[in-house]
Amino acid sequence: MIVVKIGGRVQSDPSLISALGAWWRKIPGALAIVHGGGDEVSQMQKRLGREPSFVNGRRITSEEDVDLVRMVLSGTANKRLVAGLVAAGVPAVGISGEDGGLIEAEPIDFAAFGHAGNPVGIRAKLVDTLLASHFLPVISPVARDIRSVKGAALNVNGDDAAAALAAAMKAELWMIADVEGVLDADHRVLHSLNKSATDSLVESGVVNRGMYAKLEAGFTALERGATAVRIAGLEAISRTESECGTLLTTSMS
Repeated sequence: MIVVKIGGRVQSDPSLISALGAWWRKIPGALAIVHGGGDEVSQMQKRLGREPSFVNGRRITSEEDVDLVRMVLSGTANKRLVAGLVAAGVPAVGISGEDGGLIEAEPIDFAAFGHAGNPVGIRAKLVDTLLASHFLPVISPVARDIRSVKGAALNVNGDDAAAALAAAMKAELWMIADVEGVLDADHRVLHSLNKSATDSLVESGVVNRGMYAKLEAGFTALERGATAVRIAGLEAISRTESECGTLLTTSMS
């Protein structure tokens, strides 16, 4: 089983749909997609006169931004990806973390992040049902706020959502980004990376905020049950070879 996280910028690549379609045909019933769309959310915020704000790659989400996030991620981004896959002959079904209570979340820190959430539970029955029926789940990371009695939503970072799903399903996690993997100070791809080396890269400023969020989510996935975590570029989908991108490891050296 593989959970693949598709970053927002990668979604604009014209080769994405055919690559995902080919991957699905290799492992039908064993692939699920979680997508982002942060750039589109930021663009919409700016159109409305709001300034996007982040802490370590995670978006600060005001109350008025929640419906905007739902509209862009669970609406536009999700359905565009699903429509492309269906047109390519892939039986994709678009859902969000709110559907069936798939992703249960709590506020990270309301004072600092607003309506941004941290996934604390995965109810994967809906994903299992779709996979068993040979549908490809395409998941928006908007989650259900388990503290709300009125069905409020929380904006969960796509990397965190994919990590939680991969851990819960004991799956591999492939995080597809707009770079070939985690890069060192000389812009070379690191083929493997442990937590200690990651901390050094962060401290030296080599790792930026967006990659920091991916690495943090990836190591969390490993700690909680994911069988493997790889950060790579789009070419990894077509090749699915072990040397692609950066493999995260729990080893000490």
